[in-house]
Amino acid sequence: MRAGKEGAASPGRRVEPVAWVAAVAILAATLTPILVWWLTNPPDQRMVDLEVYRDGGRAILRGAPLYEVLTQPPQLLPFTYPPFASLLAVPFTVISWRAAQWLWMALLYVSLAVAVWYAFRPLIRRAGRWAPVMTATLIGAAAWLMPVFDQARFGQVGVFLMAMCLADCVPERTYWPRGMLVGLAVAIKLVPGVFLVHFLITGRRDALGNAVLTAGAATLAGFAMLPYDSVDFWFGALLEGGDRTGAVNGTTNQAINGMVSRLYLPDPAGTLLWLVLAAIMAYAGFRLARRATLLGDELVRSRPATARPDDRLGDAYTLRLTAIAIVGLLSVLLSPVGWIHHLVWMVPVLGALMGDGTDAARRRIALGVWVAFLFPLPWWGAKLISLQQGLVTKIPGKIVQDAFGLAAVGMVALLGGWLVDRLVSKAADRADASRRSAGVDTLSV
Repeated sequence: MRAGKEGAASPGRRVEPVAWVAAVAILAATLTPILVWWLTNPPDQRMVDLEVYRDGGRAILRGAPLYEVLTQPPQLLPFTYPPFASLLAVPFTVISWRAAQWLWMALLYVSLAVAVWYAFRPLIRRAGRWAPVMTATLIGAAAWLMPVFDQARFGQVGVFLMAMCLADCVPERTYWPRGMLVGLAVAIKLVPGVFLVHFLITGRRDALGNAVLTAGAATLAGFAMLPYDSVDFWFGALLEGGDRTGAVNGTTNQAINGMVSRLYLPDPAGTLLWLVLAAIMAYAGFRLARRATLLGDELVRSRPATARPDDRLGDAYTLRLTAIAIVGLLSVLLSPVGWIHHLVWMVPVLGALMGDGTDAARRRIALGVWVAFLFPLPWWGAKLISLQQGLVTKIPGKIVQDAFGLAAVGMVALLGGWLVDRLVSKAADRADASRRSAGVDTLSV
């Protein structure tokens, strides 16, 4: 009988060959226009951040001061990352510029596939034998989100860092010491440091220790190999802020600091307002993320020993994903500069909202958020302001100009409040139904 059941179950898990063909076709149809667009645009506008990384790697090879190097005109961009990141860029300096662009794009979309896998695992699992088609569709849909689209445009590292943090934090178990990938991400770019706070407040001391040790080891490696550049960064370039990263009040800065800076308040009022709002956001956001994580842990502990493997991709998984999506949004909102392309964290936001796709209300909200992030709304707001028609265009223009930042704030509240309450209520209803069924079975016996 057991063999019969296993035989009946296995065809449901087998992937249809046509599904792989369809998946490849979907990826080709959705990604090719992006690749063609950004790999054939004017050379001086093409993947300018990748050029920053390559110039950083070249500076190391020729012994030039890393934080005095600028890219070619018209950008003249400096290297803004920790010295350890420049060491990882060296391999891209030994290949041609065109080969580096293609390799970067390939790595970008592989990382996006990893992020989609962790963000949408319940939905992908539910697709069964058509999982490749579902995965390809989700990758294509995510690639056209404005933040991800801009990652390809600039040749940025945000998708890589997001994939590392998701792989480290979302699964119930990992094949490496949990926290190691987060620590590596922090060594590459300081912004993922918010996950260290998350580990601390959720009692994940082992993960915190692993992350700190990994980040510390990578940073010490940077000091050992690049002592002068390391001193320049930690005691110089890091403190320069917007002087190196770009205009804080620019439209593309959707962090709280950017939204406040565009109010053009006199100092110190503007700085004080930013610090107060950032503190409120940090307190509320980390509190909501902690609640989601601990509730997910509680569901795991209460899971019966006889639970099916599929239950690992249930409400507890979505609660962990929700918490990590919130922390990812905080990494953008709390940073002095949170560019539009940093908001790649909308990918796990959409994954948390979708879940396994059986909740109609969550599907509608996810679809609405996805559509909103397909368009350059902040730039539309800037154009509206430029019409100079008084308050008629200025007030709506300011709101639209901050649309992505305001949406990120709203998503923190929506995920941490409405979605978590909905998941907990669903889990409680399921538990009550299970207890009632057990009672009826006992009486009937």
